[in-house]
Amino acid sequence: MNLSALADLLVSRGLRLLPGSHAVPVELLVQLPDATIARFTARGTTLRLRHYSPAALTSMVIAAECGCGDHHPKTGPDRVALSAFATPLSEHVLDGELVFGWTSHEAGSLRLPDALPHFFTLLPLLTPSRTLISVA
Repeated sequence: MNLSALADLLVSRGLRLLPGSHAVPVELLVQLPDATIARFTARGTTLRLRHYSPAALTSMVIAAECGCGDHHPKTGPDRVALSAFATPLSEHVLDGELVFGWTSHEAGSLRLPDALPHFFTLLPLLTPSRTLISVA
């Protein structure tokens, strides 16, 4: 599985894969239906899912190589990224050392298809569950 296939899978679930996501090591930026952002990372022995407000996204303009305007545009493309100053609303962690017996960098070595089940395990923790209340 590559990022394009993952983007299609996420769209089918009402989610959107954002630019800045990487397959190796796994780092996913996903926009949830309520416009909040989930950031999933696999590093060392830790799988981490952080939840951010929509305001945590920022846009950067990448400068063109020379910027002369003759053969390159004066400004480059916009890149969407998570702000370096963004504070997560919540964080959920799977400690691979405790759960799987990992000892060094197994999470960081996970391939995208192997990391996705962990992402989908942690994802429901970000969305509040709905409770039906009977009305008399």
